[in-house]
Amino acid sequence: MDEKTTQFRTQLKARLIEWLSLEGKTPDDIIDDQPLFKDGLGLDSLDAVEIVIALKREYGIPQASLENKREIFATFATLSDFVQANTTKA
Repeated sequence: MDEKTTQFRTQLKARLIEWLSLEGKTPDDIIDDQPLFKDGLGLDSLDAVEIVIALKREYGIPQASLENKREIFATFATLSDFVQANTTKA
């Protein structure tokens, strides 16, 4: 993984913690290939809605591009790669 991707993932992890108020979590606690939901990070469907809203606001990701795309939310790495490739804001 290149330095740009590493930096982006660290930044997105921090934003995710902030958006979802994940108390006691640090970016290092979020493992790239760990599932975001259920047994992984433990997020639920309400968290998914919050993530979609935040991605639209913070990164300009159109909500329609995220709807019914479970594979994007499979792991933190898949989410991060999608956001990095589709962001419309610097």
